[in-house]
Amino acid sequence: MAARQPRFNQAVLIDTTPLPSSIPKVDEIGASSAPLMSASYFIGARCKDYNDDYMMCKTEAHGRGEFECMKEGRKVTRCAASVLEDINKNCLEQFRQHWNCLEYNNQQLWQCRKYEWKLNSCVFDKLGLEKKIPGAPENETPVHLRKRQIYSRNEPGVIA
Repeated sequence: MAARQPRFNQAVLIDTTPLPSSIPKVDEIGASSAPLMSASYFIGARCKDYNDDYMMCKTEAHGRGEFECMKEGRKVTRCAASVLEDINKNCLEQFRQHWNCLEYNNQQLWQCRKYEWKLNSCVFDKLGLEKKIPGAPENETPVHLRKRQIYSRNEPGVIA
């Protein structure tokens, strides 16, 4: 037996120090993982420049830079919030169907292609944002546009 008794610290530490006034305030997005995953490619399409600036700042700070890169991070958050707001205004029904499908199918995109196609079409028509998978081969049909999915439900006549 060990002579020393274990100590467990279950106190929550919260830093109440306010951020400097030079860092702009921004509301949190407040979405769970399914809506964020559903909108992620559209957020990436519209917010690419802001995200690149943020990642460059983090790279130049050698992985640190919590305060140095806060302005860039806040720009990314505001941009993502604007994308979600636009999708909710213009394609709410399709967006809701897709992220609910993701929520109930363990975030597996392949199980929700039917709803994804509807969402992609609506977002492209109304917002001009297109889903593009980074690093996908140029000479192949992207996985989300294939009529026959590699993984699909075994139901005759149903394209999942």
